[in-house]
Amino acid sequence: MSPMPSAETTRASVHEPDPVRPTREDEVAAAGSELIGGPVGRRALLGTSWWTPVRVVALVAIGMFALGMVQKLPCYDSGWFFGASSQYTHACYSDIPHLYQGRGFADGLVPYFDKLPGDMDYLEYPVLTGVFMEVASWVTPGSGTLQAREQTYWMVNAGMLMVCAAVIAVCTARIHRRRPWDGLLVALAPAFALTATINWDLLAVALLAAAMLMWSRGRALAFGILVGLATAAKFYPFLVLGPLLVLCWRAGKWREFSTAVLGAVGAWLVVNLPVMYLAPEGWAKFYSFSRERGVDFGSVFLFISRWLDIEITKDAANTSAMIMMLVACAILTTITLTAPRRPRFAQLAFLIVAAFILTNKVYSPQYVLWLVPLAALARPRWRDFLIWQACEVAYFLGIWMYLAYTTSGDAHKGLPTDGYQIAIAVHLLGTLYLCAVVVRDIFMPERDMVRRAGDDDPSGGVLDGAPDVFVLGAAPHPPRHAAHFDGPHVEWGSGGAEPAESRSP
Repeated sequence: MSPMPSAETTRASVHEPDPVRPTREDEVAAAGSELIGGPVGRRALLGTSWWTPVRVVALVAIGMFALGMVQKLPCYDSGWFFGASSQYTHACYSDIPHLYQGRGFADGLVPYFDKLPGDMDYLEYPVLTGVFMEVASWVTPGSGTLQAREQTYWMVNAGMLMVCAAVIAVCTARIHRRRPWDGLLVALAPAFALTATINWDLLAVALLAAAMLMWSRGRALAFGILVGLATAAKFYPFLVLGPLLVLCWRAGKWREFSTAVLGAVGAWLVVNLPVMYLAPEGWAKFYSFSRERGVDFGSVFLFISRWLDIEITKDAANTSAMIMMLVACAILTTITLTAPRRPRFAQLAFLIVAAFILTNKVYSPQYVLWLVPLAALARPRWRDFLIWQACEVAYFLGIWMYLAYTTSGDAHKGLPTDGYQIAIAVHLLGTLYLCAVVVRDIFMPERDMVRRAGDDDPSGGVLDGAPDVFVLGAAPHPPRHAAHFDGPHVEWGSGGAEPAESRSP
């Protein structure tokens, strides 16, 4: 006779559904798992050892980051210092060692306050990233050859960025409570490892990932503060407040949204106001540089200008980018208010950042880092994720081979202009493909991997399971194609829907 379950066990089984096993719902994950013994068995005892999913994800992320550091070894030894094109032919370029001297850190200059010699008179990064760079310079020894100090500076930054990478992977694994293994999409993303130490973008990515974790737990103020800090490190994170506005409009969650916005504005001002007041010219450099920068690598504008053999001025690019971004925002607003079920927050966060990337004047290879955790949350399906990653790796190789071609003189070693055009097209099409799949999931929720498992919006916090108060058109009515779907159907999103807590799983 088996023992009776305790009250504690009963409560856990009722209120904590089993975690989703990707090897049972994703054929690519199941095939990949053969490398480590095959899919987990039905009777496996999960969560009974130290090797929890979140810890495994964190260790895998650190291991992949370390492999990315190894990939930079040819540059660490010589490529950054000898020969203009070797850092491109080995695809191991990084801004970090070059800017150690180029932005005055080697000479002890204070970012934003001390003017720099050369074309760039002040540091062209947001304040919190400047602080990150300055802290790394404090740890770097001030003696020895310049090459040795640049190598140490890169290594110090790499160690700090590794912490950011682990934070991103852990937060992604914890945002969807029942889907911790989705964090492996981030940890194993090849483009993530290849681009992690090109620049300092991981700081903002980590802060935004932590912010989304806070929102998923219903902590609106902490979310806002972290978004404000992320925006103080990089420009793009504030964009997620736009989709959140429309989602909260549809659900009537104005208090939580207002709290988040106040927290974001307050945190951004706390970081920026001292520098803005004491060194206004240096503080403004990031914004003036962004405005005055011309059409550059990887952008749709560069592709069009070369394809049509026309010149696109910076003013025309600024205006066009603004118009396209406003159109994208209008489209996302319409999608949010007319979808049969309210879109998940992660889906819209991915789409708005992807729209910004696609309409920007420049696409640096490390910008893929902005999308990796959002893509893992928006479309946690290995096939689609890996298709997109393959496109990004192709662009990563394409940009360096093109630069090798342009810097190798008459030897022309690398990828010519026409080949680089193809690399840009592959990047654009790969990102558009993933956007299209996410939009399809929004209008056909039964195709959404998260909702097929019976969840509503695990990343939505107060939005999770909340009824709608404002919709457009036939949004509250289930789509006709959902009537024949045999999988789990989540009933929510209409005015008479029950709260998520009161429904049986």
